[in-house]
Amino acid sequence: MYRFVRSILFLLNPERAHYFSVTLIKVVQKIPFLNILINAKPDHPILRKRILGLDFSNPIGLAAGFDKDAQCFENMGKLGFGFVEIGTVTPQPQVGNPKPRLFRLKYDQAIVNRMGFNNDGVMNVASRLSIRNKSSNLIIGGNIGKNKWTPNEKANEDYLKVFNELYDHVDYFAVNVSSPNTENLRDLQDKGPLLNLLSALKKRNVELGSPKPILLKIAPDLSNEQLDDIIEISLTLPLDGIIATNTTISRNNLSASPEVIQRLGAGGLSGKPLNSRSTAVIRYLHDRLGDALPIIGVGGIHTIEDALEKLDAGASLIQLYTGFIYEGPSLIAAIKQALVKREQ
Repeated sequence: MYRFVRSILFLLNPERAHYFSVTLIKVVQKIPFLNILINAKPDHPILRKRILGLDFSNPIGLAAGFDKDAQCFENMGKLGFGFVEIGTVTPQPQVGNPKPRLFRLKYDQAIVNRMGFNNDGVMNVASRLSIRNKSSNLIIGGNIGKNKWTPNEKANEDYLKVFNELYDHVDYFAVNVSSPNTENLRDLQDKGPLLNLLSALKKRNVELGSPKPILLKIAPDLSNEQLDDIIEISLTLPLDGIIATNTTISRNNLSASPEVIQRLGAGGLSGKPLNSRSTAVIRYLHDRLGDALPIIGVGGIHTIEDALEKLDAGASLIQLYTGFIYEGPSLIAAIKQALVKREQ
């Protein structure tokens, strides 16, 4: 069924297809008898996990970037996700980069995006989250960033602004300094600026009285030396976890011609071609961290095997995005079934 729907969606440009698919999900979930076609069954108890001091009904989440503005997180929960990460959210609304800025590489099962943190701003997002269903067991993460016009020297102010406004509405925070689509943002991954930013967030977290887990989302393009710096910072502060990984600026593992790749231009690559590098980063981190910090594994999960590989490499939880676009809600159910079978 989803393959047919996908064939229709893929006739539209990717950004329009995204908004249409979200609308379609919302409509179908409101129609009796039709909603059973896409809504997930209750999770098997064996899938429950307590990570980050939070109780997840299952370990499969929706990565940031899909629900940037907290418009459909509860709908995605009904599809079977155990947690949804909204954002990236910035202090002020911003339109993002010029269109077109989202591209499919269908034969590679990949997406290139240079969205540029387009979002409605933290006040609008916080307002939507304020009416979330508190009785739901869906965990909500807040992925936070800075406005593109804010210089890195003042980045802390932006991150703290978003942190303060979302504090009462999310269950954990993901600090995004690894998107390739905001100029110079990745410079904040350098040891000095990163330690400064995370220390400021940690301090504010304690001041607010009931600390929320703070995780760092990192790029897959970091060297081992840079990963070692991340590990040192994460243990020193300490952080609560690491999300590995964001999209890549690499164009390795693509079957698309150099001409096609050049025509698409800059942006972060996600999907199947990122799978092996993301897993390698997870394994490198876990080999050195052990169980000291949980890792959320994301990048190129398109099959049951991809999901199990991430978990076996050391991820405590996993997130989908591009794999969900290509494979649909059935991928969530298939991974759950495999996990239940493996644990029984």
